[in-house]
Amino acid sequence: MALKQKMAKSLLKTSSLSGRTKLLHQTGLSLYSTSHGFYEEEVKKTLQQFPGGSIDLQKEDNGIGILTLNNPSKMNAFSGVMMLQLLEKVIELENWTEGKGLIVRGAKNTFSSGSDLNAVKSLGTPEDGMAVCMFMQNTLTRFMRLPLISVALVQGWALGGGAEFTTACDFRLMTPESKIRFVHKEMGIIPSWGGTTRLVEIIGSRQALKVLSGALKLDSKNALNIGMVEEVLQSSDETKSLEEAQEWLKQFIQGPPEVIRALKKSVCSGRELYLEEALQNERDLLGTVWGGPANLEAIAKKGKFNK
Repeated sequence: MALKQKMAKSLLKTSSLSGRTKLLHQTGLSLYSTSHGFYEEEVKKTLQQFPGGSIDLQKEDNGIGILTLNNPSKMNAFSGVMMLQLLEKVIELENWTEGKGLIVRGAKNTFSSGSDLNAVKSLGTPEDGMAVCMFMQNTLTRFMRLPLISVALVQGWALGGGAEFTTACDFRLMTPESKIRFVHKEMGIIPSWGGTTRLVEIIGSRQALKVLSGALKLDSKNALNIGMVEEVLQSSDETKSLEEAQEWLKQFIQGPPEVIRALKKSVCSGRELYLEEALQNERDLLGTVWGGPANLEAIAKKGKFNK
């Protein structure tokens, strides 16, 4: 047994990882840097000029986190400060080793109306728009790669950037009267927080064109029919729908955190890497749980039934 463990560790140490694989292995790495013309500290200073609202994070003992977009006077629109706080919360979640699942919701029974128009009006040049685009793509890509199984709880409206945020979650649930709208075309732009790329992955290019052009309106029924959401909840009440979402998420997170987190990482690599790289990453992740406490306990239990 000791020899096998040494061999396994040796294989892990000598495995050659591509640059793409290393990006998934390391937390805190972003898509854009100064080589892309992205200067994060300058963007942060700009966003800091637009206050309002907050991003609130509650971490439960059962391993479920609740991330709340909290700016109800503006339908939970993202101010500049909220964009900065979202990055801070993502970093906190990256380091939450006991976490297994995450629910994203909006305060006061609506999800989010996207970007705060006060910030949008002040950031009027293409350079400004692209800088915020790179900042939010960085943040939401890190969010998408979190080793937590995530679900967006869509109550009320998810508009523009709010609709884009839902696509960064692994799953989406809607309340009966809620709606998702990619209203970017009406604003003379296109989605810029990664929403188009993720939407195509979720529902395919033909359906994505229908949704992005406005030809297909995503009420809860249509969203369910095209596979945009997993389920339409029974209640539209803010408290009851959150309870329903928590109960729904529990089916995915039964088990120890290290196993759930390794599973999510493995799915991320399968989605983002080429086949050979994904297989190698799956092997490496297996090495973090094989022979671990959960694995040994499960084997011991199974052994009792086979006697």
